[in-house]
Amino acid sequence: MGAPVPVGVTALDPVLEAGTRSTLHACPELAVCGPDDARVAVLTVDRLGPAELDMVRTTRATRNHPAVVLVAGALASGDALHALAAGARGLLLRREADAPRLSHAVVAADRDDCTLPPELLEEVLDRPNGARGGHGGWAEGALSERERSVLQLVADGHETAEIAQRLAYSPRTVTTVVHDITQRFRLRNRAHAVAYALRAGLL
Repeated sequence: MGAPVPVGVTALDPVLEAGTRSTLHACPELAVCGPDDARVAVLTVDRLGPAELDMVRTTRATRNHPAVVLVAGALASGDALHALAAGARGLLLRREADAPRLSHAVVAADRDDCTLPPELLEEVLDRPNGARGGHGGWAEGALSERERSVLQLVADGHETAEIAQRLAYSPRTVTTVVHDITQRFRLRNRAHAVAYALRAGLL
């Protein structure tokens, strides 16, 4: 195991902040620290509104530009996309954010991966299982078979190294494929790409 990932905690409610710190302290691969030293920031909120989205943006804009993992008590339809657009790297519901899941999300964010569960995407985008919606700006065939395969594994929660092993690509190739998709469609990160591909019915 390498050095623990330095992680900061922010919440509008001091009780939520204390609970999140307690959970993170139970994770040996993480080191809870102040905001100036954090590579990842965990933001814990009850609901996602303008103040909370501003908190995501403000955190991302600080000097060390930490990756942001957002833990929300409840999410309305469309909240995941708003969180991703604001700069969140991962998103968890608070009822599911036990120590192992939260630790996984923080470590993934530190590696520039994300942990946005596909079932959460389907819930907040109001997309039934197996449904195929409109293209939402994605042309038919806009994704190659390789790009679709990579994005599908990202949506299933696999990290870069796992995707490379499953598809017999190098990790650099996987990273390049995701980067090409996000650049082509002007998306913020891989979670944003998965969200839009799901909404467009391409996965």
